[in-house]
Amino acid sequence: MKKCIKAVYMPQLEELNLNEVADAMEGVAQRDYVSEINWEEFSHKPIVAFDVARGDNYLFINFFVRGSYIRAVNKDFNSHVYHDSCVEFFARIPGESEYYNFEFNCIGTALSSKRKSRTESSHYPDEQMARIKTWSSLGNEPFEEKSGIHSWQVVVAIPFDMMGIDSNNIPKMIEANFYKCGDKTSIPHYVSWNKIETPAPDFHRPEFFGELYF
Repeated sequence: MKKCIKAVYMPQLEELNLNEVADAMEGVAQRDYVSEINWEEFSHKPIVAFDVARGDNYLFINFFVRGSYIRAVNKDFNSHVYHDSCVEFFARIPGESEYYNFEFNCIGTALSSKRKSRTESSHYPDEQMARIKTWSSLGNEPFEEKSGIHSWQVVVAIPFDMMGIDSNNIPKMIEANFYKCGDKTSIPHYVSWNKIETPAPDFHRPEFFGELYF
């Protein structure tokens, strides 16, 4: 069964700094959890909550994470942020063959592309990537892996047009999934919001996206 969530309309968020957005979303935006363990061999499950809301031009997501180990080696646009402690949002307009992936390590470094599949993609150039707003409670300086239990927060604002959405004609619903991973952390893990039914870890499966309502 597909999960669904609503991006509450909060146009005032677009006038705030992202660290202020986190406080403004608290108790108003809808909250859910990235908690599906889809592959038994990767059973590690950090605590991952997210709030989601929208303005007129941006989708806002506030990720909260608490778990073992933390890594943030990648600092450049479209670098391998999924190797680090990473949260992700994938989206597709219903009926379209292409989808969009937005991936962020724990210091807010972003990777994003328009895709037909895991192997067929067109990454956004730097000037487009700079339009994605990010804020991290850890700052933005890279670091090697640290052991222990760590808590962190990343707030992102994604322009609607980078998801193929016309801000003047926002659809009632898009298909989406939210993820937590860390391919090269000491405990690799692949956790999702909506359940994925594949033999091996694979987030690039739009057929398993849930529903995000506007």
